[in-house]
Amino acid sequence: MNTSRLAPKQFQAVYPRILEWIGRVLVGYESQARAVATTGFPRLPLYFDKDFLASAKFVVVDRVPVPPLASMGLEQFSEFEKNDYGGITYLDTFFLKQDHAADEGLYFHELIHVLQWRILGPERFLAVYADGLERFGHRNSPLEVMAYNAEAAFRRSAQPFNVEALVAEQVKQILTIT
Repeated sequence: MNTSRLAPKQFQAVYPRILEWIGRVLVGYESQARAVATTGFPRLPLYFDKDFLASAKFVVVDRVPVPPLASMGLEQFSEFEKNDYGGITYLDTFFLKQDHAADEGLYFHELIHVLQWRILGPERFLAVYADGLERFGHRNSPLEVMAYNAEAAFRRSAQPFNVEALVAEQVKQILTIT
C-alpha cells in the first residue's frame, strides 16, 4: 500500500468521476437487479424493515465491478482494485459473486453497507471508506469492520437485534475518530 495519503483536494477532484462510474454500473445492471425482499431468506426480515428490503437491490455476477481507481489517478488503491471480492455495494445496490448468491450472511453484510451509504450519503461514505482503506487496508477499515462484526453477530445469533440503530451508532463513532 502506498504511504502517501489521499488529500481532501485529490478526493474532491476524483469524487465526481467515481460517482459517475457508479452510476454507469448501476444503469448497466439495472435490468438484472432484484429487490432483496424477493430472496425468500427467512432471517433478513427479522433484522431489516420490509420497506428497506424492498428498496435494497442485489445483482449476481461472475466478478463484482470495482472502480478503476488507479486510472482515475488513485494509484494507492490499485491493490484494492485487483482483488476478487465476494460482494460490493454501491448506494442501494450490491453485487454478489455467483458462488455467494445463496449466502444469507453475505446479504446481511452488504445490507450493512447499504445502511452506511444511506446514513453517510455518497460523498461522505466514499471519503470515509477511502480513508479507512488507505489507513487500515480493506479488511480492517472501519466500515468493513462494522459490516464483518455485524455479519458475525447475525450468523451466531438466534435473537434479532436493531441493525439500523447499531449501524447509526457505530457510524457516529467512526466519524468522531476520522
